Amino acid sequence: MFDIVIRNGLVVDGSGAPALRQDVGITGERIEAVGDLSSSQAAFIIHAEGLVVAPGFIDIHSHSEFNLLINPPAESKVRQGVTTEVCGNCGVSPSPLIGEAKDHRQDSLEPLGLKIDWSTLGEYCARIQAQGIALNVAPLIGQGNVRASVMDYLNRKATSAELSLMRDLLRREMEMGGFGLSLGLIYPPGVYSDTDELIALTEVVGEFNGIITTHIRSEGDRLIEALSEMIEMGEKTGVPVQISHLKTSGEKNWAKLASAFALIEGAQERGIDITADRYPYTSSSTDLDAVLPAWAFEGGNEKELERLRDEKTREKLKEEIGKNHPQADYWERIRIASLNSSYRQEWEGMSMAEIAEKEKKDPCDLLFDLLLEERLQVGAIFFAMSETNLREILKKPYVMIGSDSSVRAHYGVLKKGKPHPRGFGTFPRILGRYVRDEQVLTLEQAVYKMSGQPARRIGLKERGLIRKGFHADLTIFDLQTINDTSTYEDPYRYPEGIRYVMVNGKVVVSNGETTGVLPGKVLLR
Repeated sequence: MFDIVIRNGLVVDGSGAPALRQDVGITGERIEAVGDLSSSQAAFIIHAEGLVVAPGFIDIHSHSEFNLLINPPAESKVRQGVTTEVCGNCGVSPSPLIGEAKDHRQDSLEPLGLKIDWSTLGEYCARIQAQGIALNVAPLIGQGNVRASVMDYLNRKATSAELSLMRDLLRREMEMGGFGLSLGLIYPPGVYSDTDELIALTEVVGEFNGIITTHIRSEGDRLIEALSEMIEMGEKTGVPVQISHLKTSGEKNWAKLASAFALIEGAQERGIDITADRYPYTSSSTDLDAVLPAWAFEGGNEKELERLRDEKTREKLKEEIGKNHPQADYWERIRIASLNSSYRQEWEGMSMAEIAEKEKKDPCDLLFDLLLEERLQVGAIFFAMSETNLREILKKPYVMIGSDSSVRAHYGVLKKGKPHPRGFGTFPRILGRYVRDEQVLTLEQAVYKMSGQPARRIGLKERGLIRKGFHADLTIFDLQTINDTSTYEDPYRYPEGIRYVMVNGKVVVSNGETTGVLPGKVLLR
């Protein structure tokens, strides 16, 4: 007798193989049988006629490491069918957090009321496992954390002694079970690291058969050069490289996509292990101060704020921003997503151009003043990508699906501003829009990109496939009705069509509603 039997569903097993009408039997945390189980009994039966049964989706590019401590039920992800989050991307991770790295991160989490009471990966894992979570977490180690823990936010080359300390710190974190190293090479302090430093750290990851995930140095004007740097790292170290949210940003760079593909595929032909991920939207989202040049961040938040107060520095920043972004509609394409304070919430959802016109300010002056008033805590959405290019990227066999979003909520402190809809809609959007409606991908291709492929890429054992003996992380959905309903104007909307979600054999979504059960685990390498 099984604990759960899913009867007569269309099983898409996550391997890319053709879908089959089958039953799935679950005992405890594991899949016990797949096939004809019509004569079997179970404590709970899910009738899946007309529904798709797939492995739980693995969000290979997530930022939920801190928000999960605030919102353990993780409704915005499990209701998309996500059962595992790969956290700690773009150089920012829950550990290590030492000295300035810890102080800097505590400042950013102050508005959420979250107190950092850990420093290492082991301590973080113990904290999150003790409180419970609805889905699984697979942690990466952020290179930004490692560098800031050793040498603060200094804009200079690391000394041999500092590099040795960074390597030792990374080795310690990898020994605790990190799946690899994440790079965020447009953010401080990662932006200050040269290729030699990154290669030296990557060599440590290679000792543990880990992976490198990377927000490359440029996704626009210097896209090809940035990709070439990552290929060089993969070639010299032999460590697998994952390009985060592959894109061509800025209309003048859209034509570079063919060259980017040629570069990646040429490297693959030479035996370099390089793949990528992408979210199904044509806008990105990050902190508003990403508009500033890298030198403005040196020394941490207080130094950045000092520069924004200084008139001569403001003029220099203005000149450089104008040079880097001469497009007439540049400020129209930047929308405020969230503000730290409450007295200007009407600006959330407005473009920088609209606010500047309303306030009768130069957009750069508005930028500087807003960052000062909000102490840098301003989220923004940037509209700079091509839908045609997005479809071509999604079709590539080496591109997986990642939301590039943290867990959100329609209540509490995580209901803040108008965040990017990808936090609520990424995986249903793939299935509804790009599989069913536009047929950019087949159902089997899409499910593979969201389950079996990322599991294999990260190194998750016995997950990502519907196989006997594998963990029972499953998503059951209606392909005819599945849709993302979250929009830029109204992002706090859950998707339609996800019927059931199971994590480690426990039902976390039933008939489209969360159950409040917290069966998730911290997964370690």
